Amino acid sequence: MELISLLINNPIFSSLDPENLYTIANIAITRSYESDHWVTHYGDIWPYLFIVHEGIITAMKESVEGRSLIVAQFEAGEVFWGLGFFLEDAPTPAALVATKPTKIHIWSRQQLLPILLQHGQMSWELTTLMVQRMLLASDIVEGLAFQPVAVRLAQFLLDRFGEDSVEKVSRDLTLEEMAAHIGTTREMVCRMLNKFSNQGLIEITRTEFLFKDRKGLQRFVKNPKV
Repeated sequence: MELISLLINNPIFSSLDPENLYTIANIAITRSYESDHWVTHYGDIWPYLFIVHEGIITAMKESVEGRSLIVAQFEAGEVFWGLGFFLEDAPTPAALVATKPTKIHIWSRQQLLPILLQHGQMSWELTTLMVQRMLLASDIVEGLAFQPVAVRLAQFLLDRFGEDSVEKVSRDLTLEEMAAHIGTTREMVCRMLNKFSNQGLIEITRTEFLFKDRKGLQRFVKNPKV
């Protein structure tokens, strides 16, 4: 898909007239990254907004002990930004890394600010997206604060692998990656998976998950004391 098509299909840019769309497309900086390549590190001043052309960009926070928390992931057609795009000289609160071979298109604050100031609909759509991201961040904080690790893991399994029509699914994440998604350790994920297996909720092999009692896993999420 060409960049202009990505822009037309994204709510932030779709309200612009063809002249402005082509202007934005022409001033974009295109970057390609191999898997596990860092786009920007925590604390960097990165005053850019980007749209993903292909691949996945992961926003990640890391502790001094080396633990990781995945706070968001952005796929083709999705938009994100560094904090410095809105607040001048503000450090980036989360690192951005390519999870797989990825191509993105980037614009600087200086490039897009004049266009944003001239087009209220574009600014409104970007503000709406910011609010949605804030709500997502709030849900993550709430989960970390109030949900036990076992509940967070069960919900993650259902969200990531638990389509109603599929009982057996491929394990495409390592224990470390699963831990990063729910804010815990590899050892805790391993322990909880074994617990779910012993309870007859799932069956685990080196390459697959088998959902033996999906409804039981859903009940556990709603009421972990049962």
